[in-house]
Amino acid sequence: MTALSSADISPARWLLLRLLRSPSATVGTAIILTVLIMALLAPWLAPYDPTLQETANRLMAPSPQHWLGTDAFGRDILSRLIYGARPTLLLVLFVVLLMAPVGITIGVLAGYFGGLVERGLMRVTDIVMSFPRLLLAFAFVAIMGPGLLNGALALALTSWPAYARQARVETAKLARSDYLAAAEMVGIKGPRLLFGHILPLVLPSAVIRLALDLSGIILAAAGLGFLGLGVRPPTAEWGSMVAEGTQVIFDQWWIAATPGFAILITSFGFNLLADGLRDLMDPRND
Repeated sequence: MTALSSADISPARWLLLRLLRSPSATVGTAIILTVLIMALLAPWLAPYDPTLQETANRLMAPSPQHWLGTDAFGRDILSRLIYGARPTLLLVLFVVLLMAPVGITIGVLAGYFGGLVERGLMRVTDIVMSFPRLLLAFAFVAIMGPGLLNGALALALTSWPAYARQARVETAKLARSDYLAAAEMVGIKGPRLLFGHILPLVLPSAVIRLALDLSGIILAAAGLGFLGLGVRPPTAEWGSMVAEGTQVIFDQWWIAATPGFAILITSFGFNLLADGLRDLMDPRND
């Protein structure tokens, strides 16, 4: 009796079976799905309004009424923690949609055409990479003003060069391969060759790098919120919650510890997923 091939099962089931082969990918996916479900179902999961201020209950310790206590304005920390996942994940989504396509496209164009095109695009890439990424992102946000979209744009504009350099190296190798020579011989050229044959071969390594970078993006997003450059108050956001908690960290440590732990666990989940994806996409493991 032979094992089922990937053609005998649905793509969703095949992906699930592949993920289950890697403990790291399984645990990482479970953590990320938990955070995602928490963000989507926030109105039904949060016990209180995250912006409701009750000064009579300010700085309360964890109790049956407020499982994680309250902050300096009497707001329920658990509710704010649940709602705080929303801007964090939205910012990560915006950065991914802006950063990866720009970097991969520039890298593919530079690697395939070479010459002046490659030198021009790579010099721009080198200039952007020469600046500290987080510092440059802070400067962009300071110029454009705080906000979710501005924060995502700032992080995306400073994060794409790594994808461009990686895609350029891989595309340059593919450009000299017999595979592309055969594709050109049968009349496949232009955008069809670039995005129909080269891009699918470049994507696996880019996906792994993206999964690894997501934890760093979450930390950068929290850093923007911590410095007051993220979403504007009173919107709940993990970085700003940590900043508020640092003012009373020695007496009411839970105010800063709970959002900090949420950032840690989410980043850990993305790192585990990236580690699992690296193993799953290694052809030697097939």
